[in-house]
Amino acid sequence: MKVRTRPADTEAHARRQRAMLDERTCRMICPVAAAMVGVCLTGISLLRVVASVRGHETIADDLLSLDALLFLAATLASYIALRVQSQQRLHGLERIADAAFIAAMVLLTVACFVITYAISR
Repeated sequence: MKVRTRPADTEAHARRQRAMLDERTCRMICPVAAAMVGVCLTGISLLRVVASVRGHETIADDLLSLDALLFLAATLASYIALRVQSQQRLHGLERIADAAFIAAMVLLTVACFVITYAISR
């Protein structure tokens, strides 16, 4: 016997699925972005040591500082998204976390190129 599903049941199921996907995304972004803040701080420290030994500075430590702030924004947005109950706020905060995380990863790549260029000179 085939069970018929009503459109309301299907729609409610789709909403639950989207909410679960959103929550999984936030659960992945939060710890990874938080760890990347530590990576940026370590990079800044190493660049400061190299700058004091070699006697020349680069813009890479400034890029990593900005990068740490972007990763922090991604961490906070994903953490708050996990704590709120409203679906609209969850989606908005998830978009902010995604955008901040992607921007921070792009900036980290740029900083890596700057560091590589500075070391090779």
